[in-house]
Amino acid sequence: MENDITLRSRAAVHHALADPVRLGIVDLLAVGDRSPGELARRFDLTSNLLAHHLKVLREVGLVTRSQSYADGRRAYVRLLPAVLDGLRPTPSVTAPRVVFVCTRNAARSPLAAAAWSARSRIPATSAGTHPGPRLNPRAVAAAHRHGLALGRDGTAHVGDVIEPEDLVVAVCDKAYEEVGPSDRWVHWSVPDPGPVDTDEVFEVVLSLLTERVDRLATIAEAS
Repeated sequence: MENDITLRSRAAVHHALADPVRLGIVDLLAVGDRSPGELARRFDLTSNLLAHHLKVLREVGLVTRSQSYADGRRAYVRLLPAVLDGLRPTPSVTAPRVVFVCTRNAARSPLAAAAWSARSRIPATSAGTHPGPRLNPRAVAAAHRHGLALGRDGTAHVGDVIEPEDLVVAVCDKAYEEVGPSDRWVHWSVPDPGPVDTDEVFEVVLSLLTERVDRLATIAEAS
């Protein structure tokens, strides 16, 4: 987890950008540098009010002001984009492996593991709290349509798969509620496509899983 200083710094930047005028200034500077006069005219600001907004942005490290190389009497305001990069989620999850879990290990968890393997170098597998006899054929078909490798043909029990250092992602409410909260368990509330059992619902579920996988993969690091 991030330390308190880093969190406070990020919160300060978010606070600075919560004002519509300051957010507009940052959007404009993302395209190119502007003089204070240009900014004042663009946002219909008095010089005192513009100075206030620029001071807030400067204090959180978002902008800087420099003299014109051609005419020292002129100045330009420039965006410091690295601060904006810091607003994105930073790597805060580490694991040697990710294990996706649902109840029967027939659809959601193997699809999630396949989507993860296509997007991250961290190894992934899947398991079930009460695994069924086989993978759901519609899950196999959905994986095939999207070029995803399911990794294995059968199912597995959580007790035979999960190791203490694994990051476990429960993609099933029932499985999560059965096991209970844990520091190494993450919960994604994803509906079971089995009862509906159509290609369309499997596509929806795979889309939901892929969206979650993409989000977690950007902040996960191998340990």
